[in-house]
Amino acid sequence: MNASMTSLRKNFIIAMSVLGMGAASLAVHAQEAAISAPAPSSKMQHDGQRGQHGQHRSGNPAERMAKYQARLHDKLKLTAAQEPAWAAFTAANAPNKPMGDWKARHEAMAKLSAPERMEQWIAMSKERIVGQESRLASLKTFYAVLTPEQKKVFDDNVPGGMHGGHRGDHHNAG
Repeated sequence: MNASMTSLRKNFIIAMSVLGMGAASLAVHAQEAAISAPAPSSKMQHDGQRGQHGQHRSGNPAERMAKYQARLHDKLKLTAAQEPAWAAFTAANAPNKPMGDWKARHEAMAKLSAPERMEQWIAMSKERIVGQESRLASLKTFYAVLTPEQKKVFDDNVPGGMHGGHRGDHHNAG
């Protein structure tokens, strides 16, 4: 009886660990998506993201990112001395390369055993974290060259604020 309880307890701990790692992997993926996607201002969210019939964000993601970066660049009013840091920052934050044939990857993952799938998820999570750390380094380098006024503009227009860049301003709008 005692040995079966120990075995049950171990299986429970392993199952909870696997669920926890899976949840962490999903959280990392969601966080990466939030970081790499531009956060529009409140007006842009209502006017620019929706098409004629309420369609959400159509078009090429790279084009949306370029437009977003152009608007942010204009709002920041960068000096010539700040332009190299801007160029390095935007290059480091370019949209990720496509992951290839998603269906083929999904089918290949389905053929793996549960431990092998978990190993693959962990490896992909580590790759995403490396990318996030690289983007963070470029962000810190660029942020360091901004004036206090530019930092406020940047903070108010870049994802990661209280409400994805809005900083709660939409609560004050009539």
